[in-house]
Amino acid sequence: MELFELVLALLFAGALFTLWSDRLGIPYPALLALVGALIALVPGAPGVSLDPELALALFVAPTLLDAAYDASPRDLRRNIWSVVGLAVILVLLTVAAVAWAARLIVPGLGWAAAIALGAIVAPPDASAATAVLRKLRPPHRLLVILGGESLFNDATALLIYRVAVGTALTGAFSGWSLVPTLLLTCGGGALVGWLLARLFIRGFRAITDISVNVLLQFISTFTVWIIADRLGLSAIITVVTYAMTIAQRVGGRMDARQRIASYAVWDVAVLVLNVLAFVLIGLQLRSIYARAHGGEWRTYALCAAVVCATVIVVRVVWVMVYGAAVRWKRQHWRVSPERPAPTIRGGILASWCGMRGIVTLAAALALPASFPYRDLVVFSAFCVVLTTLVLQGLTLRPLLQWLSLDEDRTVEREVDIARAETARAALRALDDQPSAGLLRTEYQARLQAAESPTTPERPTRADGSLAALQRRAVAAQRDALTDLRARQVIGDDAFHVVEEEIDLQELTADTRVRPPPEGTGG
Repeated sequence: MELFELVLALLFAGALFTLWSDRLGIPYPALLALVGALIALVPGAPGVSLDPELALALFVAPTLLDAAYDASPRDLRRNIWSVVGLAVILVLLTVAAVAWAARLIVPGLGWAAAIALGAIVAPPDASAATAVLRKLRPPHRLLVILGGESLFNDATALLIYRVAVGTALTGAFSGWSLVPTLLLTCGGGALVGWLLARLFIRGFRAITDISVNVLLQFISTFTVWIIADRLGLSAIITVVTYAMTIAQRVGGRMDARQRIASYAVWDVAVLVLNVLAFVLIGLQLRSIYARAHGGEWRTYALCAAVVCATVIVVRVVWVMVYGAAVRWKRQHWRVSPERPAPTIRGGILASWCGMRGIVTLAAALALPASFPYRDLVVFSAFCVVLTTLVLQGLTLRPLLQWLSLDEDRTVEREVDIARAETARAALRALDDQPSAGLLRTEYQARLQAAESPTTPERPTRADGSLAALQRRAVAAQRDALTDLRARQVIGDDAFHVVEEEIDLQELTADTRVRPPPEGTGG
């Protein structure tokens, strides 16, 4: 009961922190990290243990699917090499550097345990950074790269993590099988994710009950993770592929009420999982605090400090060197790039967006109790999360303002294109309807506002008898919007903005067709 009361209190605190973070411009995970640290100091806090496999599935699968659903395949393809550099090469460099640095401080730490520590702290969680950046309109390309990094760096890090943990526990390691294993688990995971998404689309297409539909979304997410894990595939790649496939094939066709309800539930679920992860890690730290004595704390603190400095420095060096190499290549090889070369100011900002989050916490919680130096690894991992979230999270907004990067209106321009095209599609759908004069006026005003963004959209209203025509216009707009994304005229960011606007129109149409109460005239 004590644990339940503590979780309830911290869920309430998480809600308050989310409100405060919006006003202060601070990522709410940074505030949760501070709470997790405070829990470790609470006397009499209950101890808790979590099954290692459950920790990864419970915390990683839903948050990963939520991020992957909104990702834009078009934008990821355009920035694929930058994403690969961060999600693969930078992860490998970070793992190696952290393992080497940790063994310098703790010589008795075996290479397998040191590499596991490196894999735990290697993958940044870009959601905290993008939550701040989106409000300030930095270069859209930067947001795409950070989002792609957070989707795929987990796969690299967790593959190394599983191999290192297995080696630390059994002492058996086969280096020759690592590369084939990587190709098999990632390639097979992508194929299985695509197949499972197609099965989900076929099996659940006819389900219209909102509560059942949302419940099945959660069940299917964990099922996909479990199937991939049982098959020995990369559960990360499987879930990412699954989510992106569903988003591309179902996103534009889903009923407005289902989508709005689904988005609301998923937002709450991700918030709850973040709170629970910091609660559990805080309780783990409490147990570590009770077990550590004397000089152990000095060793723990020194190791954690060195690991924190290492992950920050390695990212800064890699991002700046990579950007300089790209600029040099384009200058001397006379390459005609489709997109501009990365700038120094953009590199500084990207290098400071290395905040660690729920994946690092979940991987630390998933360590078996018999893992060597487990307390040291868990403590160091939490210190990395706390330091990066607080240090970088609190300074990201001032840094962006100091760098004075040009405001990027890429998404706004694509939104205007989508609004104009969907309005034209609605007008075409109403061409053969002579009674649709008022509704045509509404869409003509929308078209005018999209083509002239500085002109305020005129307020309009519609009569209840226009509900059927409105639904017809909504269907035409959905088709046009889906076609724009399929032809890669717009990306998924613009797609979701206009999709939400069309959802609101559909809900209005649904309200109009409700029959009047019995006993009333008309």
